[in-house]
This record gives sequence, C-alpha cells and structure tokens, in this order.
Amino acid sequence: MKKILFILFHSLFDIRFYPLLLFIKNNNKKPYSYLKKQQEIKLRKLIEYVYKYIPYYKELFDQNKIKPSDIKKISDLQKIPILTKKIINKNINKFKPQKKFIKYLHYFNNSTGGTTGTPLIYKISRKNRLISGILKYRAWLNAGYKMGDKVIIFAGSSLITNNKSLIETITTKIFRNTIKLSSFEMSNSTINSYIKIINNFKPKLIYGYPSSLFFLSNWIVKNKQKIHSPLAIFTTSENLYPYMRKKIEKTLNCKIFDAYGLHDGGITTHECIKHQGMHIDTERSILEVIDKRNNQIKEGNGKILATDLDNYIFPFIRYDTGDIGQITHKKCNCGITTPRITKILGRSVDILITPEGKKIHRWFFLYIFWKYCKGIEKYQIIQEKINQINIKIVKNKNFDKTQIKKIKEIIKEKSKKWKIKFIFVKKIKPTKSGKYKFIISKI
Repeated sequence: MKKILFILFHSLFDIRFYPLLLFIKNNNKKPYSYLKKQQEIKLRKLIEYVYKYIPYYKELFDQNKIKPSDIKKISDLQKIPILTKKIINKNINKFKPQKKFIKYLHYFNNSTGGTTGTPLIYKISRKNRLISGILKYRAWLNAGYKMGDKVIIFAGSSLITNNKSLIETITTKIFRNTIKLSSFEMSNSTINSYIKIINNFKPKLIYGYPSSLFFLSNWIVKNKQKIHSPLAIFTTSENLYPYMRKKIEKTLNCKIFDAYGLHDGGITTHECIKHQGMHIDTERSILEVIDKRNNQIKEGNGKILATDLDNYIFPFIRYDTGDIGQITHKKCNCGITTPRITKILGRSVDILITPEGKKIHRWFFLYIFWKYCKGIEKYQIIQEKINQINIKIVKNKNFDKTQIKKIKEIIKEKSKKWKIKFIFVKKIKPTKSGKYKFIISKI
C-alpha cells in the first residue's frame, strides 16, 4: 500500500514519473559506451535548438565561428567558451527562447546563491526537475530503499520553515512517508525534539547536510542519547570530510552515501555501495572536468563544468559550477559503469554561532540571498565577533535597497543580539588559493 501511495502521489504531479523511474532504475548499469552515445544524441539536439532559438548561443557560435554541426561528441564541447554566472547575468534576456516557443515549454522559476556567492535567477524545465528527483530515488534504491519507506529529510527545505503549511506537512508524511526537519537552527531543545521524532518514526533513510548530521552526532555522544539506526544516510550539498563520515556512521550505526550536484547545470552524482566515489549520472547532463588549459581530463583534479541536456527553457552549456573535483574513469566493481567523482575540492562549510549559543547553518544565509538578490552581483558574510555579522555586497544599477531591511529582519529572527552591518564594496577578493568563500567565521 505504501508503494502505491508513493507512486500515486508523484504521478499526480507528473504522469511520467513511474515509467521514467522504471526506465532509469538500472540504466546506469548499461555499457558506458552506450550511455555516452545517448548523451551525444541529446547534445546534438540541444546544440541545434540553442543555435536556432536562444539569442545568446546564436551570437556566441557566430562570433567564434562555430557551426552546430561542429558539436557532435562530448569532446567537441571544448570548442565552446565556458559559461559563468557573470556572463548569464550580463546577458540574461538573451537566454530566453523565442516567445512563440515558450508556451510549449513547461518550467519552474528557480534561483541560486551557490557556493560562489553570485546570485542567479533562472528557469528549470519540468522534465528536468522530474529526472533530478528520479535520479535521487535511483541512488536510494541501490542502497536498499524501497518506494514508500520512511525517510527523514534533515536539511533546509524552505526559507522560513515555520511557514510551511499544515496540509503540505501532512500530505508529505502520508503519501511520501517523509518528515522534514530544519537544520538551519540547532539548539538543545530542537535537537531533543528531533531525536524523539527520529526514534518514534524509525526512518529507513536519513537525508541531509553533512555538517548538520555531524553536529547531531556530536551532541548525541556528548549527551549520551540513544538514537534509531536507519538503513543508510544520504548526504548532500556540502563536502563530507572523512572525520565527519567516521563520526556520523559510528553514532548512527549505518553507512553514508554521499552525493554532489546542482540544479543550475543539471549535474548529479551519487555514491555507490562500494563507497569509492560518486558515479556521474548521464541521463540528465554532461559533466566535464577540465585542467588549467581548459582541456577535458579523464583522471585527476580540475574545474567542474556542467551541460544540462534537458533544460530547453534556460540552457546551461559548459557552465562553470565554481567547484573543483577529482575524476576517474577507472572501472568500479559495483556494477555501475559511469565515471566517478572521487573528491570535491574547494567547497567550504561554516556554521555561525549566535550570542545565545545557537548554531546557524550557512544554508540559512544562502536561502535569504536566493530570494533577495536583485542587483546583487556578489555577497560575503563575515562573523567578526560573537555578536557582529558583516555583510559585504557588490551591487549594480538594478540593486533594490528595500531588500536590505528584509534581509536584516530575517537574520535578526535568529538572534536579536546580532549586530548586522552592510558594507558596499566594488570588489570581493578571493582567498589565496583563488577560491571565493562566501561565508567566513572568525569565531
């Protein structure tokens, strides 16, 4: 019954859900040569489309003397200049398809602050988002999850979680068998309530941010609490460091399956049962790793680029994710044939501390700037002292100063004792390693 309710719930939102899930479920165990050919078929279709209907790519190809017929293989992508958030924001209107085609493209509006701290408002196709969810479920199924099993999502699901409707909470719990817990703010009282929920609900899976689960594990050990052990834990959105994995797995007595991905660019990777890296999903996108000369590499460290193969409403081609990754094409004996990302380098995790002692997750600030980012090119949040938060902002002519008041109000809800100072600057310098850090704690 729980499986039927699960399928019906998802099918109500998109009738393609179950057929696509059945198709994708074991697709990544087909020969990689076959999967690569399928990517290249979709790539050729995408290139022809953007050249005809997306002004930015028409101009880009003509300026660089590229013809759509020049891009036939994944290796041919190297002929196309790299796309950045700055380029998108500068040419935002040129990414819109011709008006007569938009009505045929079903999409959602989305935004990201990302780990680079440069806000971006974009669109994602309905099919793209559907496939993203299915790829997540495929990773869960490979770990032993069954459709309709109980899941705890321990992460930031919305900007202000208290505003989530009662109907949404009830339907999510009944039809998806899922409970969402906010990890934006963790204090003794909230962690106590979370442990009671986990022990009573007894989830098969826990899904959340590594830093939050690590903090939870430390609290459990320190306070000598008992907690239900799920079948597996899935982590996402941040670097999962070895010391975090060791602590979380020991405390919750189960294995972690890590993941890396992003909606702006459409890439997803998931760890397999061998825990030797995250396999790159091929159904939705192309993930490239390039060296300092911008050449594609099959082994070693480099910059991660993303080409979304399904997002026709807002195409991302060779999009700079801002992340550095380690890739390998060596065969994994888990049965999945795709290449793996064995490490994500260059993403940082910080938790800010309020004068009251609350731990505030960095994603709390990300969600604020996802929503209030008009005219903001870059931002950086610095906790100078326990009671002092400085926010550097690089603004442009479209900046809406009324956002400042709202941003301040939302931050103040976490601590009235925090003094918040906005500093407008022309430039925010990167770290010595060349990586931009959008949140810095000096505590």
